[in-house]
Amino acid sequence: MSRYRGPKLKISRRLGTLPGLTTKKSNKINRPGKDGNANADTGKKLTEYGVRLEEKQKLKFNYGLTESQLYRYIKEARRRQGVTGLILLQLLEMRLDTLCFTLGYAKSIAQARQLVNHGHITVNKKVVSIPSFQCRLNDIIGIKDKSSSKILIENNIKNNQVKDIPPHLKFDNSKFEAKILDYCAREDISLQLDELLVIEHYSRR
Repeated sequence: MSRYRGPKLKISRRLGTLPGLTTKKSNKINRPGKDGNANADTGKKLTEYGVRLEEKQKLKFNYGLTESQLYRYIKEARRRQGVTGLILLQLLEMRLDTLCFTLGYAKSIAQARQLVNHGHITVNKKVVSIPSFQCRLNDIIGIKDKSSSKILIENNIKNNQVKDIPPHLKFDNSKFEAKILDYCAREDISLQLDELLVIEHYSRR
């Protein structure tokens, strides 16, 4: 299954706020579709499967993953020792495109993916053009030593105005680079999600 490239506001209306997908807000209140308000009028609730599916879709669309990519992350999270749901989120937050978004290099994860693809981002002073690149502790995320790359990302940082860099990242304002000190904590992730329901969804496959 290919990566979603359709209307983003339609997805956020259906699933709620997805900071990695878009920062725009829709003027419409109802969920998309002609029966968008049907559940509110009839008092119907989503089935248990429907609830789990929506949580999975939140994760998939927020991080811009394909179904096969998300399933691979699920299998890797299960393989590691610890709380599977938290490990899954930490794996996704350690992707290079996600880190660029968190640092304010881009206004969405899709834009961050483009920056990485175009060779603007470095890891430990080496250009990495793979958005899914899994960063490690003590890695240093920086900007390619080229004026066009620096101007582009410095402007993005100013325009995005990220208020708080999570404590697991140490950001150097003078160099516009960051060092990964630790894995992120659950409260540092802005996406509103019940990751246990995502694990349950895949446990029934």
